[in-house]
Amino acid sequence: MTCAALTWFLVLSLVLLCIRDSASLFLPDSKELRQLLNRYEEDAEQNNGSNTSGDRTRRAIRWSDREEILQLHNKLRGGVYPTASNMEYMVWDDELERSATHWAEECQWDHGPQDLLMSIGQNLAVHWGRYRSPAFHVQAWYDEVKDYTYPYPHECNPWCPERCSGPMCTHYTQLVWATTSRVGCAVHVCPKMNVWGEIWENAVYLVCNYSPKGNWIGEAPYQHGRPCSQCPPSFGGGCRNNLCYKGESTHKISIERFKITLKFHVLCFALICCFVLVAHNIKCETRLRDKCKGATCNRFKCPANCLNKKGKVWGTVSYDVQSSICRAAIHSGAIDNNGGVVDVTRTEKFPFFVRATKNGIESLSKYKPGNAFVVSRVEEITADCYTTVAEICPFKRPYSHCPRISCPADCKMQPSYWSPVIGNNIYADSSSICRSAIHAGVIKADGGLVDVLPLDKRKGYTGILKNGIQSERYWSCVCGNLVLL
Repeated sequence: MTCAALTWFLVLSLVLLCIRDSASLFLPDSKELRQLLNRYEEDAEQNNGSNTSGDRTRRAIRWSDREEILQLHNKLRGGVYPTASNMEYMVWDDELERSATHWAEECQWDHGPQDLLMSIGQNLAVHWGRYRSPAFHVQAWYDEVKDYTYPYPHECNPWCPERCSGPMCTHYTQLVWATTSRVGCAVHVCPKMNVWGEIWENAVYLVCNYSPKGNWIGEAPYQHGRPCSQCPPSFGGGCRNNLCYKGESTHKISIERFKITLKFHVLCFALICCFVLVAHNIKCETRLRDKCKGATCNRFKCPANCLNKKGKVWGTVSYDVQSSICRAAIHSGAIDNNGGVVDVTRTEKFPFFVRATKNGIESLSKYKPGNAFVVSRVEEITADCYTTVAEICPFKRPYSHCPRISCPADCKMQPSYWSPVIGNNIYADSSSICRSAIHAGVIKADGGLVDVLPLDKRKGYTGILKNGIQSERYWSCVCGNLVLL
């Protein structure tokens, strides 16, 4: 490097790098990526064991800086020119932040670690001297656009040409890569850092990790066209500030409660997960008190011809738990004598139960308090391969009654980046319902009916290849669960 060039870098106190080449492709939230991220998280936790208690609650990046980085990324992504038709809204990822923290603390002016770079994108910046916010560097990455010429579709036959007239454009292209939807950054002050042969003291090092990674050689960073006109189906037509957007239920970051894990404040994601079961088949005489209790035993399939059976019914509208479920369902009008599927909602103790004759069934009176339930008809809706529980039936305490889902055929072959499956038997609510049901073995590849029941509390998800579908692994501070029946 010439003396003039070195002086220029020292005056500006800014050095930028970016990943350019890769040898293989990993899909979003791939098993390999999550294994690597988890390892770096575990390494960081082990290293924290020797820290003081004061250090354990320190986060690698301030909340205000994190929000500024995220907002600026989305503002810049939504304002690209030419306009993007498939640019996705970006969210913060705590695991990417932790892997960025691990690398920033190494104080090496180079991309790394090598085994993780195959699965993530990475932008770096460093400065010394006067204060510069992380957003300053993010803007500098984007400003490489002045040297970049967007390759239009007619020029990409079959591969897009390299159109960077400056020393580097790959910070910009990673930042605006359409399918890169998650970012996590860390800032670390290095007492001494070797920056291209020069030792910088108290160097402020910024590392931002991205997933899924971008900068694939021969590809354009995004598709040109009317904003949000070519969003993946999983976004359901949602658009926010020119970005494909799923809404609060699937990409919302909850700042209502936090969990301190050794060195890191871990932001709690409002994720729901799910477990696959079937509606319980019961007899006409089956009483609610005879069945299993809890949120997983609230949907029942009644047989036909229960009208004239012997099962007793106490009450009207609200029924005593000693009542026949199916005959109470006929009494309430939820089903007829042909049978069907009903939802049961348990209620607090009822002071008394009044007799009434309805729909051919005469109920009994009971003038003392008893546990009660109400019965309702189950709604059935037709879903596509991209429908998620977060979209149609978010979790509510103590539990939610979700409609019965009719899944189409051919969901098994849908790509995981449009219809992901996260978990095994228990799935994140951002998962495709129908592909999760195939994974769990509830339905076959030709479709079928699926019952979904949200539940509370789940800390993580495991990934496994099952029934021809590879599910993804995810671990975080999770706020809720859901169940597929």
